[in-house]
Amino acid sequence: MKKKEAILKVATVLFANKGYSDTSVQELSRLTGAAEGTIFYHFGTKEGLLLAILEQTRKSIVHQFEEFLEAREFSSGLDRVEETVSFYLYLAGFLEDQFLLLHRHHVYQFSETNPEFRKHLEEIYNCLTDFFEWAIIAGQEDGTINPELHPRKTALILFTMVDGLVRFKNYNLYDAGALFNELMNACRTLLQATQRNN
Repeated sequence: MKKKEAILKVATVLFANKGYSDTSVQELSRLTGAAEGTIFYHFGTKEGLLLAILEQTRKSIVHQFEEFLEAREFSSGLDRVEETVSFYLYLAGFLEDQFLLLHRHHVYQFSETNPEFRKHLEEIYNCLTDFFEWAIIAGQEDGTINPELHPRKTALILFTMVDGLVRFKNYNLYDAGALFNELMNACRTLLQATQRNN
């Protein structure tokens, strides 16, 4: 593994689990074997390192979702929504440190003053919401999802529900797995086209 990649990997774990303020460049240097000067050479500042992690996180999430969509055939738009929900939960476990980092407050503090942070965060959340929205639109086109729903707003609600479950898991507040069936039922109830009696 190249030194830069090793620094990114270890820094992701430290920032996600200890927080930005409680992670020192000295500790990162000790754990990676990279001199502090090498870390600054690659990333400029500690803030620059966090920004690089956000960029890498965005690329990883988009890549994983693109591979998921290419490998699957969906029987309906509703099926695609359900599979997207399931994959999001899987991905949050597979990229646990990255998702935990996205739930840390310091990332959003930086985004208030640094446009680059805001740009990466917006791109991450826009692409995640896009995957839900595209599934909803597919379901509206094939009749499995209520056509009266606003696709983007509904996608944001779905994303919020699913991401909330990930937060429960990441912070060990609740057994998120125990809520999976209820989550899927709630998604179906929200989305399914209503059957009207004539």
